[in-house]
Amino acid sequence: MPDLQSLLDEREITQTLARMTRILDERRWDCLGTVFAEDLAFDYGRGERAGISELRKEVSGFLDNCGPTLHLLGSCLVEVDGDTARTEVYVLARHQGAPERDHLYFDATGSWIDEWERRTNGWRIVRRDTSLSVVQGDPAALGSRALPEAISDAPQGMGS
Repeated sequence: MPDLQSLLDEREITQTLARMTRILDERRWDCLGTVFAEDLAFDYGRGERAGISELRKEVSGFLDNCGPTLHLLGSCLVEVDGDTARTEVYVLARHQGAPERDHLYFDATGSWIDEWERRTNGWRIVRRDTSLSVVQGDPAALGSRALPEAISDAPQGMGS
C-alpha cells in the first residue's frame, strides 16, 4: 500500500506531465525547465541528445513550423521509488498546418517513457524516450522540416 508521500509524489509528477502538454501547445519554451532537468538526456526519434537547450531546439523546430497543436495524455503509469520515478504515458499529438497549410493535419500516437529525479526545485525529467505506434495524416502540416526516421517508419493509420 502506497504511503502518503508516494501519492503526493505521483500527483506532482502527473500534474507536471499535464503542464508539459500546455507548454508544447502554447509554445512556452522558456518553461521547459519546470518539467525537465538541465542535464536531461532524450531521444525523440532523431538519435540521442542531451541538455535542455537541445530539447528546446528539437520541439520548437517542429512545433514553430505548424499551426495549432493538441497533445493529449492517457493511461499514465507512475512508479515512485524514493527520490526517483519512472512514468510511461500514452500520447496523442494532433498537429494542424500553419495558416497556408491549415487544411492539413498530422497525428502521432505513441508513448513518452520518462525517468524522473526529485531535485531541489521539484520533480524533473532526467531521461525521455519516445515510442511511436501510429502516425496519420500529412507530415507537411509540420512544415518543411524532415521527419525523424522513427516517425516515417511508424505504421500508418487508416486513411493515411
